[in-house]
Amino acid sequence: QVQLVESGGGLVQAGGSLRLSCAASGRTFSNYRMGWFRQTPGKEREFVARISWSTGFTYYADSVKGRFTISKDNAKNTVYLQMNSLKPEDTAVYYCAARRLANSEYEFWGQGTQVTVSS
Repeated sequence: QVQLVESGGGLVQAGGSLRLSCAASGRTFSNYRMGWFRQTPGKEREFVARISWSTGFTYYADSVKGRFTISKDNAKNTVYLQMNSLKPEDTAVYYCAARRLANSEYEFWGQGTQVTVSS
């Protein structure tokens, strides 16, 4: 059974940094794409960034490009989201997700971690 466990959220001032972690377990993820999404109350879940586990290819939402970096540690089966130059509008619950490359939808989701950026 696939498990995704996020950690690293918290409260930070605008301009600060946080690093989120997503520990993945339950299977081999070499043919998976891992993504980070975020959601605020009353809004739809928003894509943030993704990484291909096998190639390391990354892709970012325009709103975070140049400020956030997604990476992975194969040995630890962990995906990271380094968030720099944080803004109050980055405040959200951040979710880690996984999907097989052959699928169009993300199949597995973590429980989420809260990120709050104060102005």
